[in-house]
Amino acid sequence: MQKLDTRPLVRQVNHDAVIDSHVAPSSVSDKVAFAFVKMLRFFADTFFAHRYGHRAVVLETVAAVPGMVGGLWQHLRALRMMRDDGGWIRTLLDEAENERMHLMTFVEIAQPNWFERALIVAVQMIFYNFYFFLYLFAPRTAHRVVGYFEEEAVISYTAYLAEVDSGRHANIPAPQIAVDYWQLPADAHLRDVIIAVRADEAEHRDVNHAFVDIIDERRMS
Repeated sequence: MQKLDTRPLVRQVNHDAVIDSHVAPSSVSDKVAFAFVKMLRFFADTFFAHRYGHRAVVLETVAAVPGMVGGLWQHLRALRMMRDDGGWIRTLLDEAENERMHLMTFVEIAQPNWFERALIVAVQMIFYNFYFFLYLFAPRTAHRVVGYFEEEAVISYTAYLAEVDSGRHANIPAPQIAVDYWQLPADAHLRDVIIAVRADEAEHRDVNHAFVDIIDERRMS
């Protein structure tokens, strides 16, 4: 029987990621997506305030859903159309896997309690079903939602980084899972992890906004 490859995943930190970037909503679809994400941001800010590690645990659970849903739908679409997917499936599934590694990292850092674990289950059930049908009927809006969601993630991690730099959050040693995944120095700390995660979120932001542009181009052609 063939053994599964259980070696840890690895990823390079993208130090060239553009941090400050925003796509201004123009269409009705964009404005709906933007308003929805701002509503989520309001609830996150109200519930977690400056507990950034715990916020990351819950929000990364949500963030890991769109890539898997989008990858599934793109896979099925490629089968139906009997044509190549143009790299969308791998990109979206890689995004989902990356977000899951963010979650695993912050679980080690924040040590969520039983209530937060229950909240994660509830939020995932609701958001998965919502996003599944959103992607089915409005994939453009779905990708724009993720683009704006990632914009907010970059803002949140920048604020988290500022808290660490100011000394309001302890710059604890990075968990081993983060050191292995991002190939960080053995003496890496929380600050290094936040920088790596923020760069990932910036990449996801740009990719999903680019997917919207591709969808628009297809509709015009």
